[in-house]
Amino acid sequence: MHYRILGGTGIEVSAHCLGTMMFGAAGNSDHDECVRIIHAALDQGINFVDTADMYSAGESEEIVGKALRGRRDDIVLATKVHFRMGEGPNRSGNSRRWIVKEVEESLKRLQTDWIDLYQVHRPDHTTDIEETLSTLTDLVHQGKIRAFGCSTFPAEEIVEAHHVAERRGLMRFRTEQPPYSLLARGIETSVLPVCRRLGMGVLTWSPLASGFLTGRYRKGQPIDLTTGRAALTPARFDPALPVNVTKLNIVEQLMEVADGIGCSLPDLAVAFTVAHPGVTSVIIGPRTMNQLEALLKGASLTLDDATLDRIDEIVPPGTNAYQPDGAWRPPALTDTARRRRPLADRSAA
Repeated sequence: MHYRILGGTGIEVSAHCLGTMMFGAAGNSDHDECVRIIHAALDQGINFVDTADMYSAGESEEIVGKALRGRRDDIVLATKVHFRMGEGPNRSGNSRRWIVKEVEESLKRLQTDWIDLYQVHRPDHTTDIEETLSTLTDLVHQGKIRAFGCSTFPAEEIVEAHHVAERRGLMRFRTEQPPYSLLARGIETSVLPVCRRLGMGVLTWSPLASGFLTGRYRKGQPIDLTTGRAALTPARFDPALPVNVTKLNIVEQLMEVADGIGCSLPDLAVAFTVAHPGVTSVIIGPRTMNQLEALLKGASLTLDDATLDRIDEIVPPGTNAYQPDGAWRPPALTDTARRRRPLADRSAA
C-alpha cells in the first residue's frame, strides 16, 4: 500500500481509506464481522479509517471504536459532523453549539481521546463559516482533534472558507471529501484544482458510483428493484429512466476497457480515482469481507496513458453522467425564493 501526505498536515495516509458507512444497521449489523473487516484492512496496510456520526445513527463509530482498541496509535481516524442526530432543534448543522456537543459524543463512541481528522459533512448556510472555523480551531487547541476538513463543499465555498480563516487568524480546512468516480468527474473542473492550489488533501467517496460500477448492473439485463441498493433508491437503478440508460451505456464501454487490460470494472474504477494527482486517498466502503478482498486485490493496478485516454473519450474530463446521490445542492437551486423576484418586481418595465 502506498502512502501520501494528507494536505499540509504532515500526516501520512494510505492511498486507500477504509470507509465504514456500511457498518451497522444501514449495511452489516454483525459487529464482530465488521471488526474483522477493519482488522483485515489494517493488516493489508490501510492506516486511514473514515466514519461519521450519522452512519447508522452512531453505530458505525461504535464499531470502529471496538476495532481500534489497542491499535489506535497506528491509525489515522477521521469522522464527520453535520447531519441530524435525534429529534428536536439544534441537533444538526455546523454551529458552535452542535459541534462542541457532538464531538464529545463521537469521542465516546470511538473510545478515543482525539480525532485525527474532523470533517464538516456538508455546508450549512444558516451558520456563518467564521463561527464554524472558530469552533474547529478551538477544538484543535484543546487537543480533541488534530486537523479538520470539509466534505462535498463547492469550490467557491472552499475558497471563501480559506479567505475567512486567513483574515480572522483561524486555522483552515486541510482536506475536502468530494464524490468522484468514472461516472461523476465534475470535481475535476474546479474542486480538485482549487484544493491543489490551497494545498489541501482530498479523500474521495463513492468510486463505484453507489454500486453502478460493480459490474452487477448491465444493459439489457433485468435489474431487481426490490433488493439491495436498488430497493433503497430505485430511481438510481431504474433502467426506464434516461439518466440510468446513459449510465448503463457508459458501463458497457468501460467494461470493454477493463476487459482489454485484464481487470474487473471495480478495479478499473478505483484505480482511475487513485491516479489523479489531486487525490490523496480513495475511500472504499465494503459491506462484507469478500467485497474488501476484491477491492484490495486490484490495489496494485496501474492505468497507463492509453487507458486513461480511452476513459476520457467515454466520459470527458470534468463531466458528470449523473448527479452523485447524497451530494449537496446549494440553496440557490433548491429555494425558489432565491431564484424568483417578488411577483410585482419581475418585469423589466
